Amino acid sequence: MFKLKTTDEKCKARRGELETPHGTIQTPVFMNVATCGAIKGGLSSEDLEEIGCQVMLSNTYHLHLRPGDKLVYDMGGLQKFTGWKGPTLTDSGGFQVFSLSGLRKIKEEGVYFSSHIDGKRIFMGPEESMQIQSHLASTIAMAFDECIENPAEYNYTKRSCERTVRWLERCRAEMDRLNAHPDTINKGQMLFGINQGSTYEDLRIEHMKAIREIPCDGYAIGGLAVGESAEEMYRIIDAVEPYMPTDKPRYLMGVGTPQNILEAVYRGVDFFDCVMPSRNARHGNVFTWNGKMNLCNEKYARDARPIDENCNCPACRHHSRSYIRHLIKAKEALGMMLAVSHNLYFYNELMRKIREALDGGYFYSFYQKYHNLLAERNPD
Repeated sequence: MFKLKTTDEKCKARRGELETPHGTIQTPVFMNVATCGAIKGGLSSEDLEEIGCQVMLSNTYHLHLRPGDKLVYDMGGLQKFTGWKGPTLTDSGGFQVFSLSGLRKIKEEGVYFSSHIDGKRIFMGPEESMQIQSHLASTIAMAFDECIENPAEYNYTKRSCERTVRWLERCRAEMDRLNAHPDTINKGQMLFGINQGSTYEDLRIEHMKAIREIPCDGYAIGGLAVGESAEEMYRIIDAVEPYMPTDKPRYLMGVGTPQNILEAVYRGVDFFDCVMPSRNARHGNVFTWNGKMNLCNEKYARDARPIDENCNCPACRHHSRSYIRHLIKAKEALGMMLAVSHNLYFYNELMRKIREALDGGYFYSFYQKYHNLLAERNPD
């Protein structure tokens, strides 16, 4: 299913494509985060096509609470429910084990939650997570795991990793059962396993060796960008990457800034997702090819230029910095929509240019030009 097309001679960057039941994904790829089935900021599935999105990512836990995964199943799965025709990926709910730490209790069988909406008691284990994701009919389902906050205590992290291996075995068995069921919408649903181990290199390597023995369609590095420094994150990627199968896609979960993505591609990662581009945009923080900028700054009040003169997104084609700044300051929904559209277009265009550079054999020079520039403040 995954074809590795080329690698860079000077680093570990990879160019590939993943064939899925819902279309072929060109990698490296950034997945646009639609937690509840929509991009926060008002973008529709048609908008996602216009900004170059390849994969829409939604969240198992949130969709289970509302509208309910059985309702999505009755409506034909995520694709028919949302109108997005391309590949989808659903997070397993494992991140909520981290983010809702005050509302959950972890056991061998799974995790007991209190709903953040109404306090209702919820249980989710590997089988339940796979059943919910099967109802959602996503292209790629993530294995149920525990995401640990960094820094974490060594012995607890070790026990958690061992449990996550057992949970992956249960996820694999349950998905196989569900994919063989006659009433399943997507009988070709794919499974990605998740590497954990906090910032301990030995635990990360040991865990990667264990989960790669369980047949999966791809493998993710989880539990990063949750408290550790960027340098620590890169160190862990460097430690784990040699032990990841070369014939399967690699996914760095929840990362990150344009600079983070370039650094991780350089280290051999294929898949990315992050709420940052849409979350930042809603507050006027946008990304450009000359660095990041805050549209709310007074100096843009009479600036007739587009956000980025080298950008072809809908916002930059039709609107000025001055107008979008006014809309955001006035809390008009259109301002958020235009800024979100720009940032997601920028991220998808960044990935397209990375793939183009890998195809053309000049990724290393592209990396050298942009890996610091994209993190700087736009001087305009």
